[in-house]
Amino acid sequence: MNILFIHQNYPAQYKHILNWLATDPGQLAENHRIVFLTQKRDLPKSPGYHIVRYKPDHIPATDAYRYSADFEKCCANGAKVADMCRNLEGQGFKPHIIIGHSGWGEMLFLKEVWPDVPVLSYFEYFYGVKGGAVGFDPEFPISDVMPFIMSARNGTNYLSHAACDLGQTATRWQKNRYPKSFQQKIKVIHEGIRTDLCVPNPEVSVNLGRVAEPVTRNDEVFTYMARNLEPVRGYHSFMRALPAILDARPNARVLILGGKDVSYGRAPPDGQSYRGMLEKEVGDKIDWDRVHFLGLVPYEIYLNVIQLSRCHIFLTVPFVPSWSLMESMSMQATIVASDVAPVREIITDEKTGFLVDFLSPDGIAAKVVDVLAHRDNYAEIGKAARAHIVAKYDFHKVALKGNLRLINKLIPKRLHLAP
Repeated sequence: MNILFIHQNYPAQYKHILNWLATDPGQLAENHRIVFLTQKRDLPKSPGYHIVRYKPDHIPATDAYRYSADFEKCCANGAKVADMCRNLEGQGFKPHIIIGHSGWGEMLFLKEVWPDVPVLSYFEYFYGVKGGAVGFDPEFPISDVMPFIMSARNGTNYLSHAACDLGQTATRWQKNRYPKSFQQKIKVIHEGIRTDLCVPNPEVSVNLGRVAEPVTRNDEVFTYMARNLEPVRGYHSFMRALPAILDARPNARVLILGGKDVSYGRAPPDGQSYRGMLEKEVGDKIDWDRVHFLGLVPYEIYLNVIQLSRCHIFLTVPFVPSWSLMESMSMQATIVASDVAPVREIITDEKTGFLVDFLSPDGIAAKVVDVLAHRDNYAEIGKAARAHIVAKYDFHKVALKGNLRLINKLIPKRLHLAP
């Protein structure tokens, strides 16, 4: 079977299913021709599939009209992807199914190239100023024009919905943000968590540059992680909670994972970083010898850091939940997370984790201190968290089957995939 994956940031949501298609004994390369279209640069060769990079021919001008600039960028992505698809067909490749993300415009014009090829689109987020990321935190109030900008950004969502045969999303909360006219076509199937890789490890140790000996599970370590240290993922609330945590737990140290850029939301003013701004704000309230910024680390190191943690802090506004939340639960972490709807879909308070007010640094600090002070009392929380992730989100046992059901709905029976 010929399969075309499309996502500007390879491999994105398709990491696990790509690996399965490329390495499972029943799904080796001789059974499939797989192409992945992406904008990402300098990628290594991957066994079992071919990566093709594209670059849009057009970038919106810096003074582009603010309501349509994002749509202009999406159209440029879609047009270039359509051109690349014509090139692929000229080289003898026509897919039996196309699988890709709807949010970047890449899926807009596929039916103009291959009207008979089924399209499975990933619907991640429907924009709006109610119930989601924008307008949740009063520290970042919305402008008068923000409702118009959010509505305009959904133009790509609407056209992508019309241009696909079936859609999927990861959580019920994400599906319910879309209009009811979308929802019949969108199925809730998570991409899956590799619970066989994300496991607890009582023997884990991590070397820290400013500590003579490796830290282990015997040390009082707590953790915070986000792709980038920014307000959408609660970095400001975390940093404002940090002085009280470290003051109450004089032997504790914190390991912080994340970059200095902005993945979501508005950028800080004047070229600053949120990390730098918050470091200045908390200033001498913190014993910086016990604060370790590890930056962006290889996946194996990230696993070790979470395996080491006595308490992992996951904060987010109402937005798409991170894989790291579920992976941390799979590693049996005791998690303190923000009490918002998408997180409540995954964590049950006081059973598989603890939920706190995102907007209350004092509340966050109090719960983290409680977890650190009563480690033995909460040992069952992490075990219950892992059991939940294994039962509901395991890639091989749950998510793979669900994803294959969606694919098989769209392709001839003779091509059906089986786990």
